[in-house]
Amino acid sequence: MNNPVSLGIDLGTSELKAILMNLEGEVLAQAGVRLTVSRRHTGWSEQAPQDWWQACLQALAQLRGHEAFARVACIGLSGQMHGAVLLGDDNRVLYPAILWDDSRAIAEAEQLGPAFAAITGSLPMAGLTAPKLLWLQRHEPQVFEAIDCVLSPKDYLRLCLSGERVSEMSDAAGTLWLDVAQRQWFNPMLQATGLTPQQMPRLVEGGAASAAVTARELGLPHEVVIAGGGGDNPVAAVGIGAINAGDGFITLGTSAAIVAITEHAAGNPASAVHSFCHALPNRWYTMGAMLAGASCLRWVTRLTGTADEQTLLDQVQAQLPIEQTVPLSTPLFLPYLAGERTPHNDPLLRGGFMNLGHDCTPAMLGYAVMEGVGFGLLDALHAVQSAGAQVGACALVGGGARSEYWAQLLANILQREIFTLHGSELSASIGAAKLGFMAIGQGEGLLHAGLPVKARYVPDLAHRPVLEARYHKFQGLLLAAQTLTH
Repeated sequence: MNNPVSLGIDLGTSELKAILMNLEGEVLAQAGVRLTVSRRHTGWSEQAPQDWWQACLQALAQLRGHEAFARVACIGLSGQMHGAVLLGDDNRVLYPAILWDDSRAIAEAEQLGPAFAAITGSLPMAGLTAPKLLWLQRHEPQVFEAIDCVLSPKDYLRLCLSGERVSEMSDAAGTLWLDVAQRQWFNPMLQATGLTPQQMPRLVEGGAASAAVTARELGLPHEVVIAGGGGDNPVAAVGIGAINAGDGFITLGTSAAIVAITEHAAGNPASAVHSFCHALPNRWYTMGAMLAGASCLRWVTRLTGTADEQTLLDQVQAQLPIEQTVPLSTPLFLPYLAGERTPHNDPLLRGGFMNLGHDCTPAMLGYAVMEGVGFGLLDALHAVQSAGAQVGACALVGGGARSEYWAQLLANILQREIFTLHGSELSASIGAAKLGFMAIGQGEGLLHAGLPVKARYVPDLAHRPVLEARYHKFQGLLLAAQTLTH
C-alpha cells in the first residue's frame, strides 16, 4: 500500500483515544470517547468490556470521514494494565472487568505471598491481575468455573477486531503470571490462582503481527494487521522514544509513575518496585507507581468548589508564585486517595491534609496537593534507584504535564531536569501506531524519533532547603495515616 497509515488505539480508564498516523510520524486525525467507572462497593473499580468496544466503534466512526482512513494498513493497541477480562468458551464476558485500582483482593494478595516475586517482577498486590482471580475463586465460584480465558483490557479490543485471543509481553508482565526475564507464562503462579496455561492467551512481542482484522462493520480495508501492542506505560515510552536503557519518564495522569528503561529485569519487590517487560523485545522497565496522580488535583478542584483545574492553578500561581519558596506553615498533603503502591504497597492507606488553619485558601490546598504528589513521586524515585535503575532527566507526560507550575515544582522536588513534549497527551496512541507499523515491517526509524521538546525545567536550588524540610515532615505523617486505616 502506498502511503500506509497506522491506527493507534489507546484504551485508558477515563477515555479511549484513537489516531491515524503516517510513516513520518505525523498525526493526521484523532478521536476520543469518554468512559466511566463503576464502583459498586467501597474499593471496587469496574468497567464493562462491551463499553470499550462501543467506544472503539464510536472513535473509528469519528475517524472514518478522514481520507487517510482508507489507507489504514495496521493497528496498534495500548491499554490500561492489570485489568481482568473474564471470558467463557464462547468469548462472552462473564463478569465486569476488575480494574487496576480495585482493592477487593487485599487478602488474596497477602495469601499469594512474596515467594515468586523475583520471577514475576513484583510483589502480589491487590491491583494486579492474579489476586483478583483468587478473589473470584473464593467469592464468585460459578463465574470462576466458567472461565475459559483471561484477557487484559486492550486484548479484548483485539478479540472484537479479529476473533483472536492474544496478548503480549508488557501487559502479561502486569498480571503476575509471567516470568518477566524469560518472557513466558509462569505455571507455578497460575496454579496458585487455580488457573492453567490453557486459560491464558497466546503471547507475542509488542511489534509483532498478532492477528488480522475480521470485523467488517468497521469500514477498514481487508487484511489490516494488528500488532501485539502493549500496556499504557510501556507503549507511551515507545511513543516518546524512551526505548533504551537509561531513558526515563514520569507519567502524571489518573495515576502516576516514574519509569526507567533497563536492558534486563531489575526490580525491588520489597519496596514495591515493579520490573516489567517493555513493549519492545529484549528490553524491560523498572517502575515506581502511585495510585493517585493528577486525579488528586481534580479531586481538590471539586472539593473547593473551584470552576475547573486551570482556575485553581491560576490561583496557586497568584498566591504562591513558583519563583518564591513556600512558607513552612503551608499545609501538607498525603496523596493516598486510592491507597498506595510504591513504596508502601498498602491499598488501604488514605490521604489527608495536615497543618490546616483558618487562613487556608483553595490555592494553598491546591499547592499542597501538587507538592504531595511530587513527594510521593520522590518516594517512588528513591525506590526505583534502590533497584539499581539509573534515572536522569525525565520527560513528563499525561494530563498533569499541561501545568508549567507543576512541572517546575517536580523539577525542584526531584532535583532532576524535567521536560515536556509536544503531543505527549497522545503518547500511548502514538506508541501504539508505531508498533502497528513494526508489525508490517515498516517505520523502524520512527522508534528512535521522540516527540519534540516543548519546555525544559531545571531545579531551582533556592527552593531545596524548604522542600527538603517539608519532605521530611511529609514522611513523618505516614505512621499516623497507617494508624488510622489499620
